[in-house]
Order: sequence, then structure tokens, then C-alpha cells
Amino acid sequence: MNKLMITAAALAMCASMASAETIRMGTEGAYPPWNFINDDGEVDGFERALGDELCKRAELTCEWVTNDWDSIIPNLVSGNYDTIIAGMSVTAERDEVIDFTDQYTLPDPSGYLALSKDADIKGGVLAAQTGTIQAAWVAEQGITLVEFATPEETVAAVRNGEADAVLADATYLGPIAAEDDALVMLEQEVMIGGGVGMGIRESDTELKEKFNKAIQSMKADGSLNKLIVEWEIGETFP
Repeated sequence: MNKLMITAAALAMCASMASAETIRMGTEGAYPPWNFINDDGEVDGFERALGDELCKRAELTCEWVTNDWDSIIPNLVSGNYDTIIAGMSVTAERDEVIDFTDQYTLPDPSGYLALSKDADIKGGVLAAQTGTIQAAWVAEQGITLVEFATPEETVAAVRNGEADAVLADATYLGPIAAEDDALVMLEQEVMIGGGVGMGIRESDTELKEKFNKAIQSMKADGSLNKLIVEWEIGETFP
């Protein structure tokens, strides 16, 4: 009798696991502390920890996929993965192409990283990653812009003199400046775009709702703010 009960329980567990929907989570893997590849070759960072917990609460089986930033939206639309969770700010322009979940971080100020405090950020050359809110903002200001495919290349452009400063999320640039005495964060900051949410195909309304419920539950019990503090992402939710 006990064996029958154990077998039945095991079968029920297997059936539950088999019925769990598998979702492919697309990220860049090159934007610490938001997302990066660790020494074991695995996706790591704030969004890995967040995404795993959201999938657990939504009762979804999640697999992680990396994709270059400049094609991350087109590859979501074409079905190469089911979500974007890559530090992507919610903007009206992006919302015309894809949908977004509720925001899981508040708007993050953009900062300038340069070789000296007197870097010319108005009349000089600014580096930014292609397809980012920072690149769009610099272009709108009429400031000379050089764009690069990866965030690492934007910082390299400052180091080798191709740009006077790089404009990116302050949470990304801050740790770089802290580890390199040759680089400094400027006092000036710019607020661009909204908070960060998960990108979802416009047709995947059910998936969006599942993640929204999970995000709201993490806000309610304080676990989202705990992750934000742990990874030093920015301001916590009130």
C-alpha cells in the first residue's frame, strides 16, 4: 500500500513538472550588475536572480538565452525566445513594437564616465551603446555621438581617446569607475526613459499577466526590494 501511494505521488509530481510551460528568457549577458556571464559560463546577475524567482512564482520552467543587444527586440518578435529581461527601459517607441510587463525597477539615472572631471560632455564626443535610450538622447541633443554594439566597447572608446565620455546607466558605470583609477564618474546625471520591465510579444497577453502577478507578489512581500539592494541596482519601491 505504501509503495502504491509513493508511486502515485511520484507520477503526480512528474505530471505536474511535465505540464509546466517552458519559457525562454532572452538577455544580453553583458551588462553587470543587471546581467552578465559568470566564470562558469552561465547567465548571472540581478536579472538572473529576479527571473528565476518570477518563473518559480508563475509556475513556469525557464531557460536562459543570450542575444546581442542590437537585435534583441527583433529576435523576440521572431520567436527566438519568449521574453526580454535585459535592463530594458520602457519607452513609447519600444512599446509600439513589443509589450512590457509591470516595471521591476524604478527609472535609473544615466551617468557619464570619463577620464577626467572636466570632460567636455556638450561640445565633445559621447559614446553610447547602439539602440539604447542614451544613444537616442545624445542624438536628440545634437551632441556628436559614436555608437558601439556592446557596453564594453563604449568604455574602451573613452580609454583610447575615441570619445570624451560614455553615457549609460549609472548603475552600470559606477562599478567600472570604482575599479579603475583612470576613470571617473561625472557629477552630472540625466533622467531618460521610464523604469525597466520585461519585454513580451504583444500577442502573449497570458504570459504577460503571469509575470505581472509574480512581479506584484515580489513587490508586496519585499523580496523585489531585497534583490534591488543586494545587487545595488538603484532606488527601491516605496
